Amino acid sequence: MSVCKEKTIIGFIGTGVMGKSMAKNLIKAGHRVIVYNRTKAKAQELIEMGAGWKDTAAEVAGKANVIITMVGYPKDVKEIYLGEEGIIQNARPGSYLIDMTTSSPKLAKEIYEIAKTKGLYALDAPVSGGDVGAREARLSIMVGGEPEVFEKVLPIFEIMGKNILLQGDAGAGQYTKMCNQIAIAPNMMGVCEAIAYAKKAGLDPKSVLKSIESGAAGSWSLSNYVPRMLMGDFEPGFYIKHFIKDMRIAMESAKEMGLKTPGLELALSIYEELADQGEENCGTQALFKYYM
Repeated sequence: MSVCKEKTIIGFIGTGVMGKSMAKNLIKAGHRVIVYNRTKAKAQELIEMGAGWKDTAAEVAGKANVIITMVGYPKDVKEIYLGEEGIIQNARPGSYLIDMTTSSPKLAKEIYEIAKTKGLYALDAPVSGGDVGAREARLSIMVGGEPEVFEKVLPIFEIMGKNILLQGDAGAGQYTKMCNQIAIAPNMMGVCEAIAYAKKAGLDPKSVLKSIESGAAGSWSLSNYVPRMLMGDFEPGFYIKHFIKDMRIAMESAKEMGLKTPGLELALSIYEELADQGEENCGTQALFKYYM
């Protein structure tokens, strides 16, 4: 049995590039939504659509019975959930807490355990699909937590995404997202190198893309990012600074497991070099600049 839509108030904390589109889809589906963001201007469009506004995360937690977070870094997640003015201290027993930030698996487990002692149900549910997937409600949602809790909030996930899987216990969603980021990191290097090579060889990169995107070299990054690269569009669907954060989490986790990740290490070092050059607020496709 799922949570009752008529009795559900969804609190959405973090209305940036991804979060705003996700919250929009919940409002369009007829849910009552209240929002909080550190910069209120970033939530203005949602407020105009009918979302309620609260001045703090604590106020959201006290009003909503399903609380979704989509913030920047693990330190933000920790503060929002575990701080004195955070969600866990202020949420009503029986509430559902869903962190959709890409964060630390270790932190996800900690939040789950503390929430449980307060009578709260916590899931870690990071997403993949970028700004386009968020807008079009086609996100891949990777979930960690208890099966019965997952089933109750599944209808909410289905408003935001298409490929929704419970991967295991608390932390499993974040571990799965790290798999996703580890796969993307060297792939982005390959995509950029291939298009840079095409240009150097005097080929038409758009024509090359048509030939290779449907074959063995095909990937989401190839099809979605190369057109942006060729137009000089480096606006963020996903920030370089956030990708660096993700890769560092993956590196730390891999080291804890004794796993070598040389492709991830190289990709991280190049992205860090770009960030040092002032590109941290560009989209991840700005990696193309490194090769040009």
